[in-house]
Amino acid sequence: MDPILIFIVIAVAGLLFMSNRTKKQQRAASEFRNHLAPGDEVMTHSGLLGTVVDVEDDVITLESTPGSRSRWIRAAISKKIEPPVDEVEDESEEDDDEIEDAETDARLIESTDDDVIDVPDDLSSLPPARKDGDADSK
Repeated sequence: MDPILIFIVIAVAGLLFMSNRTKKQQRAASEFRNHLAPGDEVMTHSGLLGTVVDVEDDVITLESTPGSRSRWIRAAISKKIEPPVDEVEDESEEDDDEIEDAETDARLIESTDDDVIDVPDDLSSLPPARKDGDADSK
């Protein structure tokens, strides 16, 4: 086969594949917008977050803060926002953390004053810095 013909076939197949994928994405977005209902948390293409209050033919009314409503065309709605889910920690993990903290505290209390290093608050109590000549003489 001619290499140019193979290249053309591959290019056409790639274009068809990308076209089908784009159509599927557009279809899914359209389906999402058609099923909006009051109470849904959504984000517009411009980044406004709000709750759907009213759905008319092609106009969606969003409430971003209590008492602040704005009207948007249906195509301006980008995606649905899922409410955040709080993770519940296991009580056993909390107990383990408390035990480890208690052991660490006990080790700190057991340390003697000999382990404490006295660090001055200012430079006045430190010896003067060495000069380059002092380092060479040693």
